[in-house]
Parts: sequence; structure tokens; C-alpha cells
Amino acid sequence: MRRSHPNLQPEQQEEALTACYQEQFGGPNKTKRILLPVRQLQQWIEHNILLELASAPFSKDDAQLVQEAGTCLDCPKRTGHNTQLFAEIGVEQPDSCSDPKCYAAKVEAHVRQTIAAKPKLIQISTAYGPTKDGSAAVPRNKYVEIRRDKPTKKEQQNWPEYKTCKFTTEAIVTEGSEKGELRRVCANPDCPVHHARKHPATADAVIKAEQEKRRHEEVMAQTTGLRVLRAIIDAVPVRLMKRDLLFVVEHLAAMLDERRLAIVLRQHRIGKAKATAADTPAKVLAAFLRKADESTLGRLLVEIVILQATHSPTDSGKVLKEAADLYKVDVNAITTKVKQDFAARDKAKAVKKVTSKPLAKAIKGARAA
Repeated sequence: MRRSHPNLQPEQQEEALTACYQEQFGGPNKTKRILLPVRQLQQWIEHNILLELASAPFSKDDAQLVQEAGTCLDCPKRTGHNTQLFAEIGVEQPDSCSDPKCYAAKVEAHVRQTIAAKPKLIQISTAYGPTKDGSAAVPRNKYVEIRRDKPTKKEQQNWPEYKTCKFTTEAIVTEGSEKGELRRVCANPDCPVHHARKHPATADAVIKAEQEKRRHEEVMAQTTGLRVLRAIIDAVPVRLMKRDLLFVVEHLAAMLDERRLAIVLRQHRIGKAKATAADTPAKVLAAFLRKADESTLGRLLVEIVILQATHSPTDSGKVLKEAADLYKVDVNAITTKVKQDFAARDKAKAVKKVTSKPLAKAIKGARAA
């Protein structure tokens, strides 16, 4: 007599029984059925009937989602509810639903509730090929899903799925796998960022403009930060004796990495006109410190502490702000001045570019003559 599995429905048990056997060819018009090991039956159940509850889009403790089904937590069809066959639940096997029909009904109810609560939510399909007749879902090839993780490789930074645009919006999967899950997508065919094939020239121009804008902002932020730092160290008074200052500054300077060391040398215009290979930045700074006066050493002390405490030289974070407040440095005035300097520089570049074109054309014409 066949024993029923307590977690599987009768029709599922029939399917599982069929999966227990495998037919093998034994010659002309001869086949035989072989009983497969229990492990293979268990694997078949896991891949064809059991659905992981951890990844379910609906709430497992919502008794009103499908009233006749109740909550998943109290359901006897949940593998975690009866572990006679699934003794490794929570260790090697996830807690799963063994009733695909009930699971599908809850997914459908969840989709209906979500769309009713958010009528403007875009519906998408994750399936390959066309959508069902009359479906409101946007096909897979008509939208770009925005990834939530960050690029792990440099070349991935320019991939459309790692970018957002003004058309980026929330969507729900209503067809295909992961049904009921919420995603962030761009489904606007006129978007030059995510649908660049239709607008190759425009997309390139937009991407290039965005990159140039980011570089411009980074340089301005760096310049502002360095000028604030310069103003702070100029405001540092002489306090300690020279020997004390020299002792502290030398030990702190030895802890500077190459990038911060380069900033200190550049800020104070430290360096030799005829430097040799033996004149490393660290040695150049050490020689400068031994000849510096108390005022310079005091300023270097504050500067190195700020550089070591901040995440980067462009960081206008807590330590830099505290120092600016302490030494009464007007950060807003410096920021405004940096913007004015950059605007003047950009204007000069634009004028030079415009005036250089006729001159180059005239030289080319003279050569041709």
C-alpha cells in the first residue's frame, strides 16, 4: 500500500509517483521501469512543487489576502509546518509552499491589491516574447530595469541598467517569473539614456554632458575644499614652542599617504627646483620642517590633522566644518569666489575656442594657396 506524503496534494502525489520511475531502453520494443533513489524524488519535488516562501512577493501572515487559504504561517501545506520528509528545513532547504495553486492565487491577489493601491504603477512582463492578448504589461524588450546594486567593474558604469533618468518609475511584474515583485524601470521609448538605439547621437551627447558636469563639480568641490583648508591654516596662531611643534608635526607627517603628502607640498609650494631621484616627497617635506618657523609648523599641524581626519581632500565634512568655525573662515565666501573663478575660466576658454577657428581656417587657406 502506497503511503501518502503529508505535505503534497493527491494530484501532486500522483505526479511524484510517476517521477519515482525512469524508463530505460532494453533493446527492440523492450523498455523497463527502474525505481529511482529517494534523493532524486526529493530533488524533483523541490524543483517542481515546492515554492520558496522567503522570496514570495505577498505577506505570509495576511489572513485576508485569500480568505479561504488563511495565513501561510499556520498552513499544513508549508514544509516548515511538517518536517517528516523535510527534516533539513532552515539548514539546507528553505521553508516552502507545497501547493502551487494556492501560492499562485495569493500572488494574483497581491498583484490586484498593489495595482488598486497604486493605479499609476507600470505593469511589466519578465517573459521572453510577446505578452498575452489584452495584457496591460509592457513587454521585456520595451523597458529597461534599473539595477539596485552598484557597478563592480569600471566598464559597467556606462551601462544603461546602472543609470537613472527623469522617466525612471516603479513597476510591478504581472507576467513571467518573479510575478508580483516591484521593480524600478524606464519604459519611455524617447529616453536617450535607456533607449539609446533610437537616439544614438543624442544619447552620446547626454552621457558626455553628464560626465563633463560631474567632472566640473568635482573639480570645483576640490578647489573649494582646498581653499577652505588654506584659509584655516592661515588663521592658526602660534602656540607651542618650536621643538614641540617640530616633534608633533614630524611624526604626523610620517603618517601621510602619497595623496595627502602631495597636497601639503602643493599648498605650501614645497620642493626643489633641481630635485634628484633621492629627493622623495617625504624627504623634501622633512627638510622643510626642520627649517620652518613656529608659525608655519603650527599651521602644518592643524592642516595635517584635518587631512588625516577627512575622508578625502575634497571632503567638506564634519572636521573641516569644525575647523572653519573655530578659525572663523567664511566658507560661503570662498565657495562663491571659486564659482566666479571657474565661470571666468570657462568663459575665457569659450572665447579662445571661437577666435581660434577663423585663425586656423586662414592658416589652412594660406597653406593651400
